[in-house]
Amino acid sequence: MIKILFVCHGNICRSPMAEFVFRDMVQKQGLGDRFHVASAATSREEIGNPVHPGTTRKLREFGISTKGKYAVQMTKKDYENYDYLIGMESWNIRNMNRIIGSDPDHKVHRLLDFSDRPRDIADPWYTGNFDVTYNDIKEGCEALLWHILEKDGERF
Repeated sequence: MIKILFVCHGNICRSPMAEFVFRDMVQKQGLGDRFHVASAATSREEIGNPVHPGTTRKLREFGISTKGKYAVQMTKKDYENYDYLIGMESWNIRNMNRIIGSDPDHKVHRLLDFSDRPRDIADPWYTGNFDVTYNDIKEGCEALLWHILEKDGERF
């Protein structure tokens, strides 16, 4: 089983969006039982809060539910528990490295670094643009899945 943890600042907008988009994607490909997908925050600001209404609305357009998801914080132990720790932007990567201490197994990546156009994913908490965030996350999730299938294909 491949274990992926998506990470952003508060775990209410981008990382849960990535968690649910990726989970939906692998389910539709018949690979859902081969992945464990979760999300977390680098900060404590939103711990216990539900997914942002903008993310919930955007995902609902595609028949994806966020029911039961509440913000949690990433821990140092997550490094041992996950194969991929995926941040949404450079700032997240910096904070993730602060939490885990080091990345000797090269598990920490920025989501869109798997795409043909590496870049940060803007935080819709500030931009208000959940459409752009969704498009970026979908692009990144597709590229990440392709990467995993190429790299770890023998596990499937």
